[in-house]
Amino acid sequence: MRAPEFWRSRGAVSNLLWPAAQVWRLVTARRIAQPPRFRAPVPVICVGNVTAGGTGKTPVAMSLAAHLAERGIAAHFLSRGYRGQLAGPVQVDPQHHSFRDVGDEPLLLAAQAPTWVARDRAAGGAAAVAAGAQALVMDDGFQNPTVAKDISLLVVDGGFGFGNHRCLPSGPMREPLADALARAHAVVIVGDDREEVEAEVLAIRRLPILTARYVPAPAAEALAGKRVVAFAGIGRPEKFFETLVLLGAELVEAIPYPDHHAFADNDIMMACEIAAERDAIPVTTEKDFVRLPREAQPMVTPVPVTLAWEDEAALARIIGGLLSTGRGGPDASGPDSFGSGSAGVST
Repeated sequence: MRAPEFWRSRGAVSNLLWPAAQVWRLVTARRIAQPPRFRAPVPVICVGNVTAGGTGKTPVAMSLAAHLAERGIAAHFLSRGYRGQLAGPVQVDPQHHSFRDVGDEPLLLAAQAPTWVARDRAAGGAAAVAAGAQALVMDDGFQNPTVAKDISLLVVDGGFGFGNHRCLPSGPMREPLADALARAHAVVIVGDDREEVEAEVLAIRRLPILTARYVPAPAAEALAGKRVVAFAGIGRPEKFFETLVLLGAELVEAIPYPDHHAFADNDIMMACEIAAERDAIPVTTEKDFVRLPREAQPMVTPVPVTLAWEDEAALARIIGGLLSTGRGGPDASGPDSFGSGSAGVST
């Protein structure tokens, strides 16, 4: 979903919804306090967030799985399959499943490593382990207690931060920030820290701060100097539009849609007609591309991006700490077992 403007401040609409936010906070806290139903015999890394909307969890999860693969560890992804129709557990098959079946993120994940969709994450984790997973990387699930986590990374969009700090629906927070930081091992800030996220986090808890940014993949560099009509249905479409400008493309039209938007033929035809009229190329994100009607995909160019870490060594230390000890995390010795403070980690 796209964050409404009132989530950035504490105006009249936010104040009106504040009582509902207190109910949300209490219900969420009660759910999180439940003990896990599944403790995997392999390491479990959860990539989550504390705000609604897109923060960059999926690219972070994909990067972590790649780091594990470099260490010879075959990680499987575990996802709820947001907006997908299949309850699971089911292993995602991009040749057979559509985004309507399993959601859009699982299709991206499955292109890299085995991916399991399950509304019941405990059952999904058990299915992945039975299929040979040597590690589990959870895309989302930070507020879901059913699977015991060894490392929990909290991903924050540096361009949005924590908004007005109020819980849903009065603000963007899934739970109070202090509660989330108490269960996290590290915070990952994606993009420029325009909202002083690092300062806010460290004022509450001395946690490692990792920073990362999106960079165009080599295949996207061909768009430099080209005129483009861009459309995107992600949490913050403006991030994609900014990436195109940084790439050197000439952005002649930017068309935002709500997050997880199911594109219709008319949506694609509109973008293509504008592009034809203005001598431009219609482009979108890889995540949006999997939600295009298949017959429309040849008309649109997906723009692949990768996640670049400012300090690869800091990430390696966190992953290495898990692998060397075998277990860790808030279900074992707590976040401080992986180091306190940001010295040598924050960039």
